[in-house]
Amino acid sequence: MRPVSLVLFLTFTLPAFNAGHILPGVAEGERREQKVWAREGSSAILPCHFRPRKVRKSWQQLPDKTSVLWKRQGGSAHQEPHVVLEVGYSGLRKTALPMRPRVSVQDSALRNGNFSLRINPVRSEDAGLYEALVAYDTEVQSCQVELGVITVTISPSSPVVENEPLLLSCNSSHRASLVETRWFHNGRPVPTSRTFCSLHGALSILRPAMSDAGSWRCQLRYSDNEIISATYNLRILGFDGPTNPVVYAAAGSAADLSCTLSYLPSAFGINVVTAHWSRLAGGHLQDRGISQNSSSRSFLLHIPAVGPGDAGQYHCAVSVGSKTISRDVTLAVFTVTPSIQGPVSEGSRLLLICGLTHPRGHEHFQWKHLDSAPTNSKLAAAISRNLEGHRSQMGPTLEIPQVSQKDTGTWECSVYGPEGRLGAVQYELQITGAQVSSPPTIFSGQVTFGLTLTLFFLLTVCVLALALQKRARPPAFPALEGMVAVTVPRKEMEENQKEKIQQTEC
Repeated sequence: MRPVSLVLFLTFTLPAFNAGHILPGVAEGERREQKVWAREGSSAILPCHFRPRKVRKSWQQLPDKTSVLWKRQGGSAHQEPHVVLEVGYSGLRKTALPMRPRVSVQDSALRNGNFSLRINPVRSEDAGLYEALVAYDTEVQSCQVELGVITVTISPSSPVVENEPLLLSCNSSHRASLVETRWFHNGRPVPTSRTFCSLHGALSILRPAMSDAGSWRCQLRYSDNEIISATYNLRILGFDGPTNPVVYAAAGSAADLSCTLSYLPSAFGINVVTAHWSRLAGGHLQDRGISQNSSSRSFLLHIPAVGPGDAGQYHCAVSVGSKTISRDVTLAVFTVTPSIQGPVSEGSRLLLICGLTHPRGHEHFQWKHLDSAPTNSKLAAAISRNLEGHRSQMGPTLEIPQVSQKDTGTWECSVYGPEGRLGAVQYELQITGAQVSSPPTIFSGQVTFGLTLTLFFLLTVCVLALALQKRARPPAFPALEGMVAVTVPRKEMEENQKEKIQQTEC
């Protein structure tokens, strides 16, 4: 009888071996019948290893004329065994149509006595008893392996969305009665709580969070003390980062609000993704932007110049296929409010109030003069403290008792939280009379031109007025004009005056 015919004959006529029998030629300690468990969707290896019955020192490999035939027993007594995979002497392969191309053997391992069957991926209907018939020379050996399948299902189907109720169920092809089902998350038992509820072996997660992603293992215990377990890697589509993120920005600066998905949508076979930004202001929902991006996980809202009126809560809604997930992002703005508006006079008392919208109650502040190294006295004055009578969101205050020229420049208020530096805001301090220390100048620029013109005009008016007054007044003694003045002694003038009076009386 030809070896190939012998293999086919033995396929359907070999009697069943008793459990626990060691096959002749099989590696020591290897049982004739084994049981392998595999999770649906994963890969399974049905092992089959043996050595030739007659071992010679010169034999390093099996003979070239070696063939293997894997078949599966029927699910019931009325079903006939059917061929799964056959590899002939020449290397020709034959595969059953229902399992093509999910089954294979490793060609390079056949000559070394490894005839294991690989099934990838495993389906629930693959469960059953498999047998391998290996023929070389005139010998035929067989291996029997029972494949059990564990099925872990999720509802609704992938993708699992953050905060959407989820049901995990676990069952197997084992025929005994199920006694207990236990669940483990990242190696730790899952207790029943408001978040996790176990019912008839299924686990319900009411509001899945990103922390619920990872490795989940179900453990099934049956009445015959068989314990089976399977692991499922749960991926949750949500947002990276904290649940309620806060973005900090200084007034006048730019701000980028971001909502970043935990996975690329393409990982779930989704290619169309739309993000919609909105903001609730004054009781009305304002649209701030719509973006589409299937090649990235991040969706940004850019605000070029932030003002106190931009502070508040923004809503990011991302549509992934038929599902929508959303997240709120808070924009907090740093501001500096001076007690004196505009330039400050030297010697004045100045308060700089560092404000923060939407504080969380654990922020602390630090002031710093960027244009000069602060002295000990300046450090003492720059210690931030809360002003009495002010609300907490107005923030700490920097007090400068007497403003001087050395205080001119940029002052920076840095805000810190438990996670570190949150951001900073700057204030430019300008002081009037900033040039007192330099040599004084009387005129400069437009002021010099204006004063000069005014003085010239006044001088011209004065000269003209004097000239007109002199021209309009007549001379007091016209007859004396052109005469030479003669000096007369005072005594002689008095005598002449008396003579004139006497003549007048006569």
